[in-house]
Amino acid sequence: QVQLVESGGGLVQAGGSLRLSCAASGRTFSNYNMGWFRQAPGKEREFVAAITWSGANTYYADSVKGRFTISRDNAKNTVYLQMNSLKPEDTAVYYCAQRKYGIISYYAYDYTYWGQGTQVTVSS
Repeated sequence: QVQLVESGGGLVQAGGSLRLSCAASGRTFSNYNMGWFRQAPGKEREFVAAITWSGANTYYADSVKGRFTISRDNAKNTVYLQMNSLKPEDTAVYYCAQRKYGIISYYAYDYTYWGQGTQVTVSS
């Protein structure tokens, strides 16, 4: 059974930084692409970033490009999201996700496994 556990959220002022982590267990982590999504109150869950199984390729939503960096450490079964230059509009619950199989997707419905989420709040 796949388990994903996020950590690293919190309250930060605009312009600040946070690093989110997502620890995975249950199957061979290095075989699977990973994604980060976020959901603000009253809004749909949206794509933030994704990374291929090897870490060779990364993908970002336009809203975070140049500010966020996704990375992974397959030896630690962990994927990271480094968030810099945070803005109040980045406030949301952040989720990591893993597809059951298949290529990178920007759509939440393509992902089978989800963490419980971690709250990120950016004050102005």
